[in-house]
Amino acid sequence: MPERDLQFLSELAAQLRVDSVRGSAAAGSGHPTSSMSAADLMAVLFACHLHYDFDRPDSPANDHLIFSKGHASPLLYALFKAAGAISDEELLSFRKRGSRLEGHPTPRLPWVDVATGSLGQGLPVGVGVAMAGRLERLPYRVWVLSGDSELAEGSVWEAAEYAGDEGLANLTLIVDVNRLGQRGPTRHGWDTGAYARRFGAFGWRTIEIDGHDPGQIDFALGDARNTRRRPTVILAKTRKGEGVLEVENREGAHGKALKDPDAAIGELGGLRDLTLRVNAPELGPRPYRFEDGPLTLPEYEQGSQVATRVAFGEALAALGAARGDVVALDGEVADSTKLEEFAKAFPERFFEMYIAEQQLVAAAVGMQVRGWVPYAATFAAFLTRAHDFIRMAAVSRASIRLVGSHAGVAIGEDGPSQMGLEDLAMMRSVYESTVLYPCDANQTAALIAEMAGVPGVSYLRTTRGDTPVIYRPGERFPVGGSRVLRHSPADRATIVAAGVTVHEALAAADELAGRSVPVGVIDLYSVKPVDAAALTAAATTTGNLITVEDHRPEGGLGDAVLDAVSELGPRVVKLAVRGLPGSATPQEQLADAHIDRRAIAEAVKRLL
Repeated sequence: MPERDLQFLSELAAQLRVDSVRGSAAAGSGHPTSSMSAADLMAVLFACHLHYDFDRPDSPANDHLIFSKGHASPLLYALFKAAGAISDEELLSFRKRGSRLEGHPTPRLPWVDVATGSLGQGLPVGVGVAMAGRLERLPYRVWVLSGDSELAEGSVWEAAEYAGDEGLANLTLIVDVNRLGQRGPTRHGWDTGAYARRFGAFGWRTIEIDGHDPGQIDFALGDARNTRRRPTVILAKTRKGEGVLEVENREGAHGKALKDPDAAIGELGGLRDLTLRVNAPELGPRPYRFEDGPLTLPEYEQGSQVATRVAFGEALAALGAARGDVVALDGEVADSTKLEEFAKAFPERFFEMYIAEQQLVAAAVGMQVRGWVPYAATFAAFLTRAHDFIRMAAVSRASIRLVGSHAGVAIGEDGPSQMGLEDLAMMRSVYESTVLYPCDANQTAALIAEMAGVPGVSYLRTTRGDTPVIYRPGERFPVGGSRVLRHSPADRATIVAAGVTVHEALAAADELAGRSVPVGVIDLYSVKPVDAAALTAAATTTGNLITVEDHRPEGGLGDAVLDAVSELGPRVVKLAVRGLPGSATPQEQLADAHIDRRAIAEAVKRLL
């Protein structure tokens, strides 16, 4: 590299540090020291190795840069300013109300793929983007900037193992090893060899460098671009707060604006106004996509017995035949969730993520960045491990589809460790999520197809055992809807159910009708958003609602109904799983939890 280029890179890095200090000072908060340590790394990446067209952020040829250490957002915004994407005025709006430059990056900025800041997520999501690159047969690269503190997160090593095993050579992780975390030193400090041994064990190419030497950085990034058949990690030894004596390599300076920003700017050599033309990618072929075809959903005969998990697998395979952009990800339970039907039909679009639920969800988020339509499935109970990734997917405004099987006590003898009893509450709490719980096979098939066009995080809950098919093939079930299955003007109460409890509610209603106690039954298959109109009508006509769900009483179906009708003042009784289940048959489990037909009928009698 010519000497003048080294000089430019050093000046650019100094400008990035100055602008990180300025932005944080204008906000009165932020993480300037975490930004300053990585300034040299990002200066060389942007000037020499990144291929990105800032005028066309949606170009399929663009590289992807993910700031896993999202708290270093002042550095990212300083880079955007240097590239001419934002003005200096906008840079100084950092963290202010209404600004696009939030404390941690979000896709409100068109050059940001996903929201970051919850540490340990950038690499797993980057793995998903790299997976998409392989599927699309395009040469773009995925660059992830990580801090050393977040390497304590287990999700990082789920990602490291998957990327190494799959040989994702289009993925490079740059670790800013600045030795200091939030409250003190990191576990391994500046021992980059400790990290190198760990990544090396997972099959990564490892490069250890001085993170403040532009020449070493340039060589390492070039080496990463030329590495074949495996991902690369660059372990860069840096100093937090580099360039300002007051904070350089000092504890207690994390997450704080500098006390004397003007002095710091002077120490860094003053203001600069360098501009940088980032190399645009070469426009090549369009991303590869598989062929589309007609949608022919499976059909199930009314009166037959079919598990909704079976219908999910068959319906997703049918959707895959209709849409070449649909991909499926498994948590090593495809034989149980029935995702294996898709795997058999479309092996190229099926991804085995093994028992790594955080990476499962993160890969789905990464693949949707590139326009794929991912469905990720595992047991409902195990999705709780990935709640933070689901939460951050919503912050990213990512469109992913999650399917949780083996829900509730109805799974039977396996016992409480396998029972999803908290999943509805978890998914309902996610920003702008959609939560669906079908009761039969034809409804499941229709909803799986419906989910493909649903924006944001959507979740569908399936049942392990066979349930009666009550709906005709081909019926539509729009998101936000419900079905009134029993109704008469003489109804004295309305039972609201979803999934397996719909069949218990119908049996209870029929039993009560035989005793001259008419009650209505609503199948509330859309738990979020709910059919407020149907619930309001039931609440105002009967005045008595009984909700019954194979789920904990907190946050599930009952609370969804209460949220919709509480201002109307009806009496609402919630039947839910309140005790700790053991092992028993499915029907015994429903009875023990007091959510079976007998318990429903008794609840109606008590209420009336």
